[in-house]
Amino acid sequence: MRALDIAASGMSAQQMRVEVVSNNLANMNTTGYKPRRAEFADLHYQQLARAGTINAADGTVLPTGVQVGLGVRPAAISVNLQQGTSTQTGGDLDVAIEGKGFLEVTLPSGLPAYTRDGSLKRSADGQIVTSDGYVVVPGITIPNDARSISINGAGEVYAYFGDRVEPELLGQFSLAGFSNEKGLEASGSNLFLETSASGPALVGTPGDDGLGTLRQAYLEGSAVDAVREVTELITAQRGYEMNAKVITAADQMLAATTQVR
Repeated sequence: MRALDIAASGMSAQQMRVEVVSNNLANMNTTGYKPRRAEFADLHYQQLARAGTINAADGTVLPTGVQVGLGVRPAAISVNLQQGTSTQTGGDLDVAIEGKGFLEVTLPSGLPAYTRDGSLKRSADGQIVTSDGYVVVPGITIPNDARSISINGAGEVYAYFGDRVEPELLGQFSLAGFSNEKGLEASGSNLFLETSASGPALVGTPGDDGLGTLRQAYLEGSAVDAVREVTELITAQRGYEMNAKVITAADQMLAATTQVR
């Protein structure tokens, strides 16, 4: 009774689909979050009669054959990298990336990571860091006596002081692009890691080489579409129910077989 295993794989696939949707909905308010989509592929086929096989002594060839599918399997969980809506916050260290690119941060291990979350903070020693305390490359330090901070579209960070008219350039943020952004590995905390599928980071100045620009006092919101996610959830639920009904029908067929006298 192949139907039991086939329907079980279908229920497992719909369960994964619901888990992906639930993660998207849970991150509706996560800064810079990109929604995921579960993708599936059919499993192997059992060839009961292969197409093109000679079926008779006169050389008749089977035009289609007999193939029985064995279910479904997860193929990928891809990320949708569409731009989220930018919201004004008024924070002088809040920056939204308008266009492609990621801010580069340095992890405690010394390895680089990449993020779209521009809700930056100031550490105890004045360095610009993420909400988790990771230093944002290239490691810009704000002097203690700085009155205010200005960040332009090209990522240049200026500090204004009470005793000076002209601002002081503290440094310039860079952005990293990838040939295949969907190949990045999500590691939590709004961070992505480089992989062999994503290709190496292509670091450049904001606004150059197809990279986006920075917008101070704004944050990029989550790109999750609640209506789409709820629709996906209902579809997955119905798919799960239909596969459950197949298991019930297969069980009834097996029960009928065991009751034959």
